[in-house]
Amino acid sequence: MRKIKEAIKRTLKEDYKFIIFIIILYIILQYPLNYYITVGGGISDISSRIKVEDAYNSEGSLNISYVTQLPGTILTYGLSYIIPTWERESVNLYKYNEEESLDDIEFRSNLDLTTANGTATYWAYTLANKKIDLTSQKLYVITTFSEYETPLKVKDQILSIDDNSFSTINEYKEYLQTKNINTPVTVKVIRNNKEQDLEAKLHEIDGKLYLGVGLQYVKEYNTDPEVKIKFKSDESGPSGGLITTLEIYNQLTEKDITKGKKIAGTGTIEEDGTIGKIGGIKHKILGASKEKADIFLVPSANYKTAEKYKEERNLDIILIEVKTVEDAIKKLENLK
Repeated sequence: MRKIKEAIKRTLKEDYKFIIFIIILYIILQYPLNYYITVGGGISDISSRIKVEDAYNSEGSLNISYVTQLPGTILTYGLSYIIPTWERESVNLYKYNEEESLDDIEFRSNLDLTTANGTATYWAYTLANKKIDLTSQKLYVITTFSEYETPLKVKDQILSIDDNSFSTINEYKEYLQTKNINTPVTVKVIRNNKEQDLEAKLHEIDGKLYLGVGLQYVKEYNTDPEVKIKFKSDESGPSGGLITTLEIYNQLTEKDITKGKKIAGTGTIEEDGTIGKIGGIKHKILGASKEKADIFLVPSANYKTAEKYKEERNLDIILIEVKTVEDAIKKLENLK
């Protein structure tokens, strides 16, 4: 033990400058930058996240596609110039304004997932001709704007305006048009699990009156048979909407739309059933190909980029362009 201690002391004495250099270099390389670094993609069988009561079995699988991101540091940022598949993405792309924090972005992303799951449930049950009833709609503030003065904050849940509750964004907008711009309104919100009344000014934008904040509704449903959706804590965003819809639908219906194949895909699910554009399409296709998926469902808005990338990388995977949920179901049903 004494010899070990003496060796350590000798090393520290002789090489202390090098050790200090290494410590300083490590600290510098870990300095955070305003970037996300996308380093790859993969797929995951979504059936583990969705459970429909008395569900029909599936011979194949439906898989959500994801991208893996690292926090931007001097080290990861530098490596992104060396490693061809690593991509830099500014955090500002996720911000609605410069004042937003990463916590605001994370809240909005989690809310997008919740909204997507609600919309997916609605379309799956509607297309499967199963019972679904709207039970609640919650209105949240998802962003504020520096040019519009407001007491509202991101994460506020709006309960009422002047003691009036609203079922849709349009109802809320129509009510505000009945007000006088010089007369503030009383907005009841839930903030930090407590109700409070806030006096808010109205702002005129293109001839119409607004609170000057961004809002988003989250809809909740009661279904028969019952469905439970539980994503992992580190999963968020709306891009799994298409596959979520298809998995719920497949568990509800006797006809298996997977046809025994390993199907991956991506795309948001909009209220009208259309499939929306997503980011990271190249990483998602590459990840699906590496994990031996047979088919990849691609939103129409991403299809040209996806097709070009498949040819460039000579990927062994079938791409199917989809525009709506119904379109996706029909194309899967027609698979041989």
